[in-house]
Amino acid sequence: MNKKVLLITPPYHSGVVEVAGRWAPLSLLYVAGAIRKAGLDVTLFDAMSAFKNFGAVRRKIAEIAPDYVGVSSITATLPSSLKICRIAKEVDGRIKTFMGGVHPTFMDQETLEMSAGTLDVIVRGEGEKTTEELFRAWEKDGDLSDVAGISRLDENGVFSRTVPRPFLSDLEEYSPAFDLLDHGLYKYFVVPDSRLGGVSTSRGCDHSCSFCSQQKFWEKMWRGRAPAAVVEEIKLLNAKYGVNVFLFTDEYPTKDQERWSEILDRIIRAKLDILLLMETRAGDIVRDEKLLPKYRKAGVIHIYVGLESSEQETLNFIEKDLTVETSKASLELIRKHGMLSETSFVIGFPEETKSSVRSALDAAINYNPDMAHFLFITPWPYADLWDKFRDRVRVRDYSKYNLVEPIIEPFAMTRKELDLAIISCYKDFYMRKFREYSDYKDELRRSYMLTSLKLIMKSSFLVKKMAKLSLNMPHMAMKDIISG
Repeated sequence: MNKKVLLITPPYHSGVVEVAGRWAPLSLLYVAGAIRKAGLDVTLFDAMSAFKNFGAVRRKIAEIAPDYVGVSSITATLPSSLKICRIAKEVDGRIKTFMGGVHPTFMDQETLEMSAGTLDVIVRGEGEKTTEELFRAWEKDGDLSDVAGISRLDENGVFSRTVPRPFLSDLEEYSPAFDLLDHGLYKYFVVPDSRLGGVSTSRGCDHSCSFCSQQKFWEKMWRGRAPAAVVEEIKLLNAKYGVNVFLFTDEYPTKDQERWSEILDRIIRAKLDILLLMETRAGDIVRDEKLLPKYRKAGVIHIYVGLESSEQETLNFIEKDLTVETSKASLELIRKHGMLSETSFVIGFPEETKSSVRSALDAAINYNPDMAHFLFITPWPYADLWDKFRDRVRVRDYSKYNLVEPIIEPFAMTRKELDLAIISCYKDFYMRKFREYSDYKDELRRSYMLTSLKLIMKSSFLVKKMAKLSLNMPHMAMKDIISG
């Protein structure tokens, strides 16, 4: 009988990612595929998407009685992920635990020490090949020091790290285990009766944004999947599991214009009744001006472009490789071609003032994306910005490193003043949006926008912030629209 592996998502919620939908944990599905290749049985418990608590996690571990428990972690979810490891050991001390993800990849020694002996192995970097080899070694009681890409503490608490694992040369070597999902759980709230799925078309980014974890994780490299493989995966999810809204989970699907154009062509030829959500760089939208009708024909309805700031000086400081002119042009092109734009503006830098926050809001109003987020600069403890900002960091609780809690205290503002400022930015920006959404001429775009506005203004992170600051929703007309 095969040994059993239980993969668990941490029951962590910041109120941001849950605003629009329930998102499938695609990275863990790839890990599950690697575990199957090693010959073990694997189960997924998506505690995050199902809104299950740690009590439910404990009960699931006892029910499944796994030999291994695996989790993945970003900085904000690390405390919750470590708690899962501790619970697994409490249920059965013989369970071996392992963790992957961006944060433990760079903070491996600290993470292992924080676990107090409840985390056995960290899988660093791209995880599939390392996970397969780790399980083959575990199952044969082999020497783990021969497995590239892992970190651990020995029985004496001595830290060791094996050599790095090279990136996969073939992105089709491992397939995600889509059959592990309860597909009815994953919905995109903006679209009625939707099933939401995730597909990765590429891995990595070759840009140098100093605040970003992805360019560091992927070592400024980019690899694209074959267009035929991407579209076959979309067709499978649509036909077999009823998925009709797809998120391209990668940060940079459009880097190779020829490849990206072929993906769109193949989707169009497949004649699927689907909608596509994606993220890309503003410069690629401008580059693709002649291709944008093809975006819309393929089903692209919602594009996130990371603009971060309207000040060229700030963009240069964070090494964004973007001009303010390109930023604004990208949003105008998305609107012109019947799609909705979403972007973010980052505040909370050490030099932030009430005036500069107001300037960020004015810029958002001037740029006029369909949706804007106002987020706090968050220097990850392994990112390039950390050393520049460490003297102004006031929060060491990693669970607060979620872009909606102020981590840095500026010289001229308190963290409470930053919280008040971000509420004001959302209020002022979206009051304007509520007044203009009815002018959207495209029916799909108009209904999509109205639903999105309601979700944003009811989002739990805004509600919690207002409660914490003893604020009420400031405008009765807005409350009427939201409750409608």
